[in-house]
Amino acid sequence: MGSSQEAGSFGDTQQISSDNVKGLCLALSSSLFIGSSFIIKKKGLQKAGSSGLRAGAGGYSYLVEPLWWAGMITMIVGEIANFAAYAFAPAVLVTPLGALSIIISAALAHMILGEKLHIFGIVGCVLCVVGSTTIVLHAPQERQIESVKELWDLATEPAFLLYATLVVVAVVIIIVQYVPKYGQTHIIAYIGVCSLVGSIGVMSVRALGIALKLTFSGTNQLLYPQTWVFAVVVATCVFTQMNYLNKALDTFNTALVSPIYYVTFTSLTIIASVIMFKDWNGQNATQIITELCGFVTILSGTFLLHKTKDLVEVSSPSVFMRHSKHDEEGGSDQEGIPLKHRESMQ
Repeated sequence: MGSSQEAGSFGDTQQISSDNVKGLCLALSSSLFIGSSFIIKKKGLQKAGSSGLRAGAGGYSYLVEPLWWAGMITMIVGEIANFAAYAFAPAVLVTPLGALSIIISAALAHMILGEKLHIFGIVGCVLCVVGSTTIVLHAPQERQIESVKELWDLATEPAFLLYATLVVVAVVIIIVQYVPKYGQTHIIAYIGVCSLVGSIGVMSVRALGIALKLTFSGTNQLLYPQTWVFAVVVATCVFTQMNYLNKALDTFNTALVSPIYYVTFTSLTIIASVIMFKDWNGQNATQIITELCGFVTILSGTFLLHKTKDLVEVSSPSVFMRHSKHDEEGGSDQEGIPLKHRESMQ
């Protein structure tokens, strides 16, 4: 009986393999553009911060910096590819492929920005990739959506409405109470806002992508008000993510921002997808436990990445002496140290 179910699943996969290939190719290209954009934007933020108020301190001088806009355009191209990927492949397959952007941004940060990643950070990145791969390999089949109205019905069910409400409340609390106090010293404040908002944004992106896909295939979904509601939610989420991701990039090491953002964003997005689309309803206990092991693995990677941040920032007095000496000689690379730590050193 189990063999027949597996054969059926395999057969279904073969029937939609063409769309999956398109989605995976778009997701991979998206990771390439987004991973590169982290570095380009970081260089633009550094250049803008040298002549104006830093983004991490509430400044917006980067808006007149061409290099930052180059990075922004690169990220937009990546997000467009990612947007298109959600129209062809399920979120539980597309989202974890963002792991490639971690490798790209970490490698470029090492070569271009001179940022060093501790050995525990490397192990954390590996765990993130392994955990994500586990989730991808055991991901449930995507349910077929025929219209935006069907997605709207899923989004307005009590379980997902509760999740969305909790996300909004958590984001407001973080922005109002925690960002002013801990934003400059705790990376999870900025990344938490980006990831929570992003999990809702992906659900809306998928809805909008399906609407456009159905429209291009001959079934116009632009006539339904639900399509435009999803579009407004997407725009709001993108703006919020961009604002707080800029603050995170300008305050903390890029090699830490990218993987931690990936882990939290991927985890919350998969949780949102499970709640909204009830992905686990058709799976057995073994598949669900395996996916949970994938979650534990990426959470372990997050823990190691946080420990790496602590080791880099508070390793020994000699580290601070080297930074101070470098400043006196005219250097400006203090990206591994949050702004409040830098101010206390000066």
